[in-house]
Amino acid sequence: MAKSTVFRRIKDGTIRTHTNSIKPQLTEQNKKSERYYLLPEEHEPDPYRSCKSKNFIPKVMFMAVVARPRFDENGIELFSGKIGIFPFVVKEPAKRNSKNRTAGTLETKPILSVTKDITRACLIEKVHPAIRSKWPASDSNIPIFIQQDNARPHIGVNDLEFVEAVQKDGFDIRLWFQPPNNPDLNVLDLGFFRAIQSLQYQKVPSNVDELVEAVERSFDEMKVEQLNHVFLTLQSCMIEVMKGNGENNYKVPHLNKNRLEREDNHPLQLCCDIGIANHVSTLLQQ
Repeated sequence: MAKSTVFRRIKDGTIRTHTNSIKPQLTEQNKKSERYYLLPEEHEPDPYRSCKSKNFIPKVMFMAVVARPRFDENGIELFSGKIGIFPFVVKEPAKRNSKNRTAGTLETKPILSVTKDITRACLIEKVHPAIRSKWPASDSNIPIFIQQDNARPHIGVNDLEFVEAVQKDGFDIRLWFQPPNNPDLNVLDLGFFRAIQSLQYQKVPSNVDELVEAVERSFDEMKVEQLNHVFLTLQSCMIEVMKGNGENNYKVPHLNKNRLEREDNHPLQLCCDIGIANHVSTLLQQ
């Protein structure tokens, strides 16, 4: 149904909005909710959803890697900046029969505890090859800095295994940490995760495989222009930090990027390399 039709139906009372909370056994801070559009109560009852604990809601952690997109003087895309998004999951055979699968069938299960070893393996086996295959050839001879957030599972900047693995094929890839207590200096948390999450919510996954597919598809579907806008916001935040001599007590500037883009008057883009952080997606089951 078209959005305009939904809007008219809400206005004339044919359908109604309904916010549905997961209940019970969750604190006020941990309650989750989803919005539905339903027929009037006499025609469609409110759906009931429950779970024993928030621990029973499947969660999948992803490592997301993006860089600043590149365009030529005519605005033609040269490099999307989307390196990849990698789920922390494993394939394990089912131990017993059930109504959904037989024993021995491979199941996708989330890795519940991501350690430094798991992070290192993801960087070396997945992120590094993705950078090598997608990075613009014209920039391959300059250092590539991977900025990590300060999550405990992330490895040190001088990790020997990582340094040894990435010094190949002429690439100079280095690790760097996000400045502490400055969330606006993480391009992923600044706006990218919200953008792909809004796309993910349009899907209706019912298991871990479908959740992973929905997140990966949302990553692919996000427009390059949106990623470029987030990097421009990151640049403006860095400028505000410098204006305040390193303080972070500022408001994120509003640049009217869409208007500037229409007028072909974008501000100078910051030549920022790669951002990397972890993102958790949850699967809310009815």
